[in-house]
Amino acid sequence: MAMADVSGPQLISTTGDADSDQIIVPENKSWKNLFAYLGPGFLVSIAYIDPGNFETDLQAGAQYKYELLWIILVAACAGLVIQSLAANLGVVTGKHLAEHCRAEYSKVPNFLLWVVAEIAIVACDIPEVIGTAFALNMLFSIPIWIGVLLTGLSTLMLLALQQYGVRKLEFLVAFLVFTIAICFVIELHYSKPDAGEVLHGLFVPQLKGNGATGLAISLLGAMVMPHNLFLHSALVLSRKIPRSSTGIKEACRFYLIESGLALMVAFLINVSVISVSGAVCNASDLTPEDRAKCEDLDLNKASFLLRNVVGKWSSKLFAIALLASGQSSTMTGTYAGQYIMQGFLDLRLVPWLRNFLTRCLAIIPSLIVALIGGSAGAGKLIIIASMILSFELPFALVPLLKFTSCKIKMGSHVNHMAISALTWVIGGLIMGINIYYIVSSFTKLLIHSPMKHVLVVFCGIIGFSGIAIYLASIAYLVFRKNGEAGPLLASTNSQTVETLPRQDIVDMQFGKASTSNAD
Repeated sequence: MAMADVSGPQLISTTGDADSDQIIVPENKSWKNLFAYLGPGFLVSIAYIDPGNFETDLQAGAQYKYELLWIILVAACAGLVIQSLAANLGVVTGKHLAEHCRAEYSKVPNFLLWVVAEIAIVACDIPEVIGTAFALNMLFSIPIWIGVLLTGLSTLMLLALQQYGVRKLEFLVAFLVFTIAICFVIELHYSKPDAGEVLHGLFVPQLKGNGATGLAISLLGAMVMPHNLFLHSALVLSRKIPRSSTGIKEACRFYLIESGLALMVAFLINVSVISVSGAVCNASDLTPEDRAKCEDLDLNKASFLLRNVVGKWSSKLFAIALLASGQSSTMTGTYAGQYIMQGFLDLRLVPWLRNFLTRCLAIIPSLIVALIGGSAGAGKLIIIASMILSFELPFALVPLLKFTSCKIKMGSHVNHMAISALTWVIGGLIMGINIYYIVSSFTKLLIHSPMKHVLVVFCGIIGFSGIAIYLASIAYLVFRKNGEAGPLLASTNSQTVETLPRQDIVDMQFGKASTSNAD
């Protein structure tokens, strides 16, 4: 099987090109080359601090104080490994994950994988829509249902900024990430969590009770998003890197460093959210009303809780962070949708149309739930969307693990096998945890259902049959033998079949029509 050997080192530097759409990385060595690679990791890190993550973090802190912080540390480390695999796949092969799926699988599996990926985009969009609507309600007292409608328009306005260049869009997202970080650093200062207890929670694993186990699984499931794997493997194609063996390896190394920096910021934000929630909900002077909010804490209740316990300005800071999280998440979700559609179907839509279609699918259920169930119903919809994402993760993660195992050779054969084994162990644990969460949640739902026994049995048969089909689908992806690897970007300095940056990828980031084909 053909493999690309990326075992030699070389460093790269930032330069411009006559075409301002491209980010060129020349051959010469310098630590300043890292700046050429800054950007994709921060776009990807948004998925680790979206409103769905905030909601899970708030519940973890409110119910178990700092005891589940170690889960965030484990999830961040696993996320870095998985995201670096996605980046390496794009850098080494010149194609992103969705394109590899189209090349590898026949029409029916490829179409089904595309459908699952599109559902994941919509499921990811729902918490972002609701989170932004909550933020607008906290800041300007706008009703939740009106805020849901406004999220579509606001995201289209932000996407209009892409005409000024991919670099500026990346800086905007990075600015929003650091805005979230600053807001929670200030929240930390005034909520005053105990530093010793926070460190103990980070480095001493503990799970007390079934509730803690379920919440720990939710925290893990919310960290690695399926659409993020498609997104990261495509974003790295916007850089033009040296196509030598050493240039490819150093590009992978710099992307690993860049992803590590971005995910470190996301990790600290998640730690801050749990710490603030844990400190506020476990304060000795809580009123009975505030203590009741802590027992079932969501994004909306968190605002009122912070205002009552810490101060009105604290509620506003939380709202600003939530708004920045929701808006940046929707931009990256739109890009992921573009790459998924182009990769699986070789179909390209202009970003505003793609955003409009995806946003409508997310806004309709969000609007219905907001009108009928209010903020409480909208909060529960976030949890349902997070469960859907956990359900769909294996359908992105398994192809990624298989493609990186067979198409990328890192160093010697022994090192390559060790890295492949490690990534499969991490991926297997993540998938196993998500599958356990799905099965246990469904079982618990049946046991505590108020339905008649006959209906419970009927729903159980249907549900467990669906779970069996789901597990069989994952087994098909895992044990199916991949075809021979196609021509990869060779470890030479000569011009290859494909060059980076991929012009069609760059064009999508600028909202241009593109007719180039990756195959």
